[in-house]
Amino acid sequence: MRLLRPRPAPPVRPVAGDLFVEASGLHVGLGGRAVLRGVDLPVRAGEVLALVGPNGAGKSTLLAALSADLPAARGTVRLDGRPVTEWTAPELALRRAVLPQAATLSFPFPVEDVVRMGRAPHPASPVEDDLAVAEAMAATEVTAFAARPFSALSGGERARVALARVLAQRTPLLLLDEPTAALDLKHQELVLRVCRERAAAGDAVVVVLHDLGLAAAHAHRVAVLHAGLVAADGPPAEVFTEELLTEVYDQPVEVLPHPRTGTVLVTARRTPHPTRT
Repeated sequence: MRLLRPRPAPPVRPVAGDLFVEASGLHVGLGGRAVLRGVDLPVRAGEVLALVGPNGAGKSTLLAALSADLPAARGTVRLDGRPVTEWTAPELALRRAVLPQAATLSFPFPVEDVVRMGRAPHPASPVEDDLAVAEAMAATEVTAFAARPFSALSGGERARVALARVLAQRTPLLLLDEPTAALDLKHQELVLRVCRERAAAGDAVVVVLHDLGLAAAHAHRVAVLHAGLVAADGPPAEVFTEELLTEVYDQPVEVLPHPRTGTVLVTARRTPHPTRT
């Protein structure tokens, strides 16, 4: 008779403001290239932290290191008070949920079954599982096509179903890699509102974004990555300056206050087109 290993105990939920995950002196290499070169980054419960920066700056690599999916060459990542290397895979699955850039499945699972996969780390509890799945699908507006095969969905619909799976996992840390990339304007706003709601409920949310306007509007903090380092870290209104962003993106930018809300707006500096006569 084979003995089953007991499931790990669920983590104690952090209190808003608690340090839940932290990178210290983090170096990560890929394919013989140093991608992260000494990153220090704290992530606290109750906040949305946006990782921004140009292509190749190390955003996705940093997210993967925070999730323990990529090992550190040097430095450490601590999650819930312990180095990530000391947690087992089942223990990690109860503490952090990861949304990769691309959501792919080899079989045509119905949408609801895909979302229910997020419940795999938890002890079987039909009532709690059904509630978590229903709430996640409602939050991401995918309930209407619960019975449709995942393979029949559009790119944006798949992205929202993948996010619903992450939400159904109900972990205190969400790590989301470009969750708005395939989405229209309405659903970009929806996803970032969900991030704020999870942070308000006490979760720590780390999200990779390319849209600086979305980051400014929804993130409590932004970390600007440049050449494998954190060039700046703080509230968007303080970090998003014309000088810094122009240097980091190698593109002249303008930073302006929104005329109604005062939220920072970032746009490329453009030469006006000549008017036709």
